[in-house]
Amino acid sequence: MSDRSAPRYTLIGTGIIALVVAVAAVLARPAQSEAEPPAARPANTLQSLADLDGKAPSRRQLNIQNWTTAEGARVLFVEARELPMFDLRVTFAAGSSQDGDTPGLAALTNAMLNEGVAGKDVTAIAEGFEGLGADFGNGSYRDMAVASLRSLSAKDKRDPALKLFAEVAGKPTFPEEALKRIKNQLLAGFEYEKQNPGKIAGKALFAKLYGDHPYAHPSDGTAQSVPGITLEQLRAFHAKAYTAGNAVIALVGDLSRSEAEAIAEQVSSALPKGPALAKPAEPAEPKAGLTHIDFPSKQTHLMLAELGIDRQDPDWPALSLGNQILGGGAFGTRLMSEVREKRGLTYGVYSVFSPMQVRGPFMINLQTRAELSEGTLKLVQDILAEYLKNGPTQQELDDAKRELAGSFPLSNASNASIVGQLGAIGFYNLPLTWLEDFMQQSQALTVEQVKAAMNKHLSADKLVIVTAGPKVAQKPLPAPTDKPAEPPLGVPEH
Repeated sequence: MSDRSAPRYTLIGTGIIALVVAVAAVLARPAQSEAEPPAARPANTLQSLADLDGKAPSRRQLNIQNWTTAEGARVLFVEARELPMFDLRVTFAAGSSQDGDTPGLAALTNAMLNEGVAGKDVTAIAEGFEGLGADFGNGSYRDMAVASLRSLSAKDKRDPALKLFAEVAGKPTFPEEALKRIKNQLLAGFEYEKQNPGKIAGKALFAKLYGDHPYAHPSDGTAQSVPGITLEQLRAFHAKAYTAGNAVIALVGDLSRSEAEAIAEQVSSALPKGPALAKPAEPAEPKAGLTHIDFPSKQTHLMLAELGIDRQDPDWPALSLGNQILGGGAFGTRLMSEVREKRGLTYGVYSVFSPMQVRGPFMINLQTRAELSEGTLKLVQDILAEYLKNGPTQQELDDAKRELAGSFPLSNASNASIVGQLGAIGFYNLPLTWLEDFMQQSQALTVEQVKAAMNKHLSADKLVIVTAGPKVAQKPLPAPTDKPAEPPLGVPEH
């Protein structure tokens, strides 16, 4: 995965987007009562628990406007006048799933966007954005590639920032020296990853889980594929995958509808002309089983996975809550309670669904002492099997719903978080009401519905398992207790 300052898109249930605290404070603050003197509460305080009095925190109601540009780009826009700035994010179906027979092609193309345009090299581009108080970001993933801009909304700052952004996204020159440098950076990264058993195990897991599917290879490519990628291939990929018809434009900020339309048209018209690319084919069911990778270390990485769901699956609210109870939250999940808190076997263990254009993975990930790895693996498998058999308790479900209700306002508390949500909604072709629908559906779920959804999509017998660590004599696991004999592992080794 390549990410040059642009955050990955996520929606509720796969992790809350990081927020700018100052912005969140302003937007989350309740309106001041006329009877309350101005000095009664500092201007930058968050909504307090006393204010809530058992109620869910207030949240912004998003008025999402959408249209399609003349060149075929879909646009989603939310007007937000609280700050004199705007966020723009253009999402292309140009991730590594479009690499074809050349792993790393999508990542290199995206990384080269801001390395040169007509009359400007990478330094001049960076200075151009910086001089305007603007910030450019880009990133490449399995499904998508993104280019983003944050700028002040004043016309004298906005116009030149948008002009430069349109050149970078739509007309990069792909300098040869920059390509050599970025290739060397990638190759150095591949060498470093050989020292990281977690990276090694993760790559092996995706290869086992997806086989010949485009999701199988690393989004950054491989040490074998990257050196041979040419400038001609980059230009051809950009002309094919960075088209207006293959783009979703998300805009949030201090803009009117007419200003947003003008910005979207300016960006769209600067992109190559062409249609949307087809999404990947559905992956085949993998063969369950265990693969061990011998690696000299005091700890063993354990990764368990199976195919999950695509982003449009109607079971996503139930699976999201179900996973939150199993291992998707922090402390208090089934996995954390049994593996860390009662036995001190790991620093942390988590589970996650990663829905994508087609079936993304469900994964469980942890690392533990090498001499306890086999017993820990069986314990994790048993926890999953028991959870699928009996489902969550009513108390667990109630707690998960309450946690979701409390964290939900953060998903649209800042312009940065909103633009990420809009980009995902547009890219995965979700309803404009998706955020509210997700919240309402989640709060209405029953224990049986969550259990049924988890069993529909998961099976303890279908796990693809990869472990990476030394081969050492195994010891029996300690018995569960409220006070483990050994404290949890400290900072993970890798």
